[in-house]
Amino acid sequence: MLREHLDESHGAASRQPAERLQQINWLWSKLALMPGAQVLDVTCGPGLYAVELASRGCLATGIDFSPASIAYARELAQKRGFSKQCNFVELDVRQMDYRSANFNGALFLYGQLSVFTIEEAEQLLEQIALALQPGGRLVVEILDQQQVDKNDSTWWFTDNTGLWGDGPFIHLGERFWLEELAISVDRFHTLHLDSGQLDEIILCDQSYTVQEMTNMMMAAGFDSVDVYPAWDGLPLYDAGEWIVFVASK
Repeated sequence: MLREHLDESHGAASRQPAERLQQINWLWSKLALMPGAQVLDVTCGPGLYAVELASRGCLATGIDFSPASIAYARELAQKRGFSKQCNFVELDVRQMDYRSANFNGALFLYGQLSVFTIEEAEQLLEQIALALQPGGRLVVEILDQQQVDKNDSTWWFTDNTGLWGDGPFIHLGERFWLEELAISVDRFHTLHLDSGQLDEIILCDQSYTVQEMTNMMMAAGFDSVDVYPAWDGLPLYDAGEWIVFVASK
């Protein structure tokens, strides 16, 4: 997965550098950041956003449960000379507790809030609200429910290496939509041809209407929520699939 995050030929795991720069400029403005601001990056991955914000003078804390991503983020901060401005923590974000940390801003990007149950998402929003100082802001990016693929589908392909394995494999996938729960489910089966091992991975994305997410943020302790469909017009290749929420405490 880390290899895919760092592959700049596509934006399926981490956005490509030019698009990421557009986002960071936008985030800098919407979060009202300035040198010396403290920023919390929830599910930070390999630290691409956090380190860039540190390069602009912020103090960045990134949290992710992936050992490989956190190791890379620390190495990236060191290489760029921002180790003192970055703190990367290997942790399941459901276990974080930064209440009264007085962050100026927080990020929860690329739909990562949607991989949690509604109850977990509510608790995460509450935890972030407690971690922000008065006037602090949170940016959440989730898929636009109206743009979510609600058609059942199946597919297969084979390759010699890639995300699903470092040797030859056959990959079988299916996607279906649970209307009553507003959940999109992807189920993947990968048969590794060298060993005969069969892996199964199931991914679920909880979707929300704009009103549902706004209500959740207000209930979590935020005073106002601004909504920006399609990344507020930024020239991202998939901008139309996303809605960005900026919640102010």
